[in-house]
Amino acid sequence: MRILIMGGTRFVGLHFARAALAAGHDVTVLHRGRSGAHLLPEATHLIADRDTELTALHGLSWDATVDVSAYFPRQVRQLATAIDPGAAGRYLLVSSMAVYDTPAAPGFTEDSPLLPADGPEPEEITPATYGMLKVQCERAALEHFGPDALLVRPTYVIGPQDYTHRFDHWVQRLGRGGEVLAPGRPDAPLQVVDARDLADWMLALLTTGATGAYHAATPPPSTMGGLLDAIASAVAPAGTTLTWVDDEFLRASGIQDRALPLWSADPLRRATNTADPAAALATGLSLRPVADTAREIEPFEPLPHALTPDGEADLLDAWHRR
Repeated sequence: MRILIMGGTRFVGLHFARAALAAGHDVTVLHRGRSGAHLLPEATHLIADRDTELTALHGLSWDATVDVSAYFPRQVRQLATAIDPGAAGRYLLVSSMAVYDTPAAPGFTEDSPLLPADGPEPEEITPATYGMLKVQCERAALEHFGPDALLVRPTYVIGPQDYTHRFDHWVQRLGRGGEVLAPGRPDAPLQVVDARDLADWMLALLTTGATGAYHAATPPPSTMGGLLDAIASAVAPAGTTLTWVDDEFLRASGIQDRALPLWSADPLRRATNTADPAAALATGLSLRPVADTAREIEPFEPLPHALTPDGEADLLDAWHRR
């Protein structure tokens, strides 16, 4: 296949491009030339900013288009306008679990109600607007690329080259050992998917002619406790312990979600981590063990907003003295 990737030089897009090239496909990546181009020497590179100039796409055609960088519906509309009719081939949008309104129940499927998204398009991506924008992107995809468009809704994506380092934070912390502050409850729902598994499966979706929306996530029950235990089994030195500190105590201590990556006391975020991935598993999504992913994470500079070692020690001391 001839495949166009909107993005393709960072994380999910990079892993997809590598999977497609390894499978012998002809890959074109459109990106701004700011990162990762050297990692894909076999691909054709079109340097452009999708927000301002897409003339590089004029007169070209592909069998499939994979969009990993659409965060505003106008970006989907502009892409559809820039490519000649029919030249995009099958269109796959990487969306998000954030599209859902409060799910009806754990194990919810792809037909669960989406967030209300009528009205003006938000101008900024914030925690409050991200889900709505992704709903609007999905609508634009179906409107402009037709009902056969693929909508992939991943949960937290983990793996090598993750620039958010949310999962990596826990690999690095558990790798240091000692008493580790574990936030919230061990049974709090938390689903993940390795970017390489996601990439391999998206490629399979395109080659088998699948359509519709799909969850990409570990099957429930998948929990924060299970995640940390799996990471610890891979990287933690002997004697490492987890001390679970409850949500209320952390909130009362002024701790924000981003200080402890992947933790949230928000009921909606927890609810959307109980999605049923049966449809994706039935179409070939294969999930490697979390411990295997943890072993492949490279060291990185600590996140500037993450809880510091001194801050963690102080919180643990206060928790034990409460």
